[in-house]
Amino acid sequence: MKVIVHVDGGARGNPGPAAAACVISSPAGEVLGEHAELLGSATNHVAEYRALLLGLARARELGATEIEVVGDSELIAKQVQGVYKVKHEAMKPLHRQALAALEQFERWSIRTVPRAQNADADALVNSALDQARDASRL
Repeated sequence: MKVIVHVDGGARGNPGPAAAACVISSPAGEVLGEHAELLGSATNHVAEYRALLLGLARARELGATEIEVVGDSELIAKQVQGVYKVKHEAMKPLHRQALAALEQFERWSIRTVPRAQNADADALVNSALDQARDASRL
């Protein structure tokens, strides 16, 4: 079964309060799942990797064997593809985890799109961060 996983991570401040999100759909566009999680304080790049890991885990839970990952982080996509080196020490474990998770699929691809084409995952990230901010004000 093939799924398309839109992923996005974000931090307000760098580092700052962060969240990761994914939207999983069928190739026909049917939404199969939406997930978001708060990460505490993290950088944007860490949040993007955590979003990738979240999406991969949720796709496996759905029984996906083939996955197309779509995100708006060129850095993460190029590192996963092996085009860019992972230089930052804190990113190396996340990179290794992502590659190990991708190996669980028969086929996979990862590509980047402009943020506007990743709007649903972006909205989930911002909603999670807004809810956390509002809850902390109570």
